[in-house]
Amino acid sequence: MLKMVRFYGSLAAVVALLSGVSFAQSGEVYKSKCQMCHGATGLADTGAGKSMKVKPVTDPDVKKMSEADMITVTTAGKGKMPAFKDKLTDAQIKESVAFYRSLGK
Repeated sequence: MLKMVRFYGSLAAVVALLSGVSFAQSGEVYKSKCQMCHGATGLADTGAGKSMKVKPVTDPDVKKMSEADMITVTTAGKGKMPAFKDKLTDAQIKESVAFYRSLGK
């Protein structure tokens, strides 16, 4: 019985750590590739964000975009935003979009 408790306790700890790593990685990709324009909090309050008139994550037009729409924009680019299809993996794009969307909540 004690072995089962230890096993499941260890398994739960590993799962928790791995899910935390995934979220941390998405934050790291966001920080290195997106934050310079979209800002640390998603408010586009950086010099680059202001000069390019990037909409903040709280803007109604941004809030109504689906995750799939944001992934498409990030992958293909739009306006002054460059395409990241050759710079990031699909998983990194999806994680970065999820991180960005979490800033608006």
